[in-house]
Amino acid sequence: MPQGEIITRARLRTPKAAAVAGILFSALLMAIILLLRLSIPADPLDTGAWVDANSAPVALALNLLPVAGVSFLWFIGVLRDRLGMREDRFFATVFLGSGLLFLAMLFAAGAVIGAILLVFAAEPNTMLNSATLHVARALAYNLINVYAIKMAGVFMISTSTVTIYTGMAPRWMALLGFALALILLIGSYYIAWSVVVLPLWVLLISAHILVDNLRGAAAAAAQRTDG
Repeated sequence: MPQGEIITRARLRTPKAAAVAGILFSALLMAIILLLRLSIPADPLDTGAWVDANSAPVALALNLLPVAGVSFLWFIGVLRDRLGMREDRFFATVFLGSGLLFLAMLFAAGAVIGAILLVFAAEPNTMLNSATLHVARALAYNLINVYAIKMAGVFMISTSTVTIYTGMAPRWMALLGFALALILLIGSYYIAWSVVVLPLWVLLISAHILVDNLRGAAAAAAQRTDG
């Protein structure tokens, strides 16, 4: 194999700082949640006055959503790369499937809210007085607060289980993940801001992976220097 091709293949390996994607996802998702929570009333059957009064911050949140989604996919890739050959097929399937379903629900809810903004811009008076607004608003509410949150809980449980069996992160992080996942699965209906649990936990895991990778790189560099 030519030397140039060997170098190219080596560069395609996961970068040591790839865990920054998880940190970026956490920051963006928390910003998106903050913008939406402050702009859209919690009641899915509200009158819809927010469409006129708070369309700018909602549009900003929707524009940030695809970047957060790509960062989350990168974070999943970082976790799978860290597991390597230790990855269990059963838990890996649940882990990957729940992560992708969470992202799909999030994107679907964003698309519904974006459609509300587009229709309102074209027909403001008709939109506010129609049942379509309430149906679309309730659909987005259920996608995020029922389906997406439950998938986030399953994602955290499967990731925490893999963490305990493989030791890819401290055991206390996995136990914390189980506890926080129960909040999402059981108490999300009663705790309005429970959706921030996932980005906070991803932030914790990503910070650990990033520090661990940087320490490993520094130790390898020191070993080469001593050699």
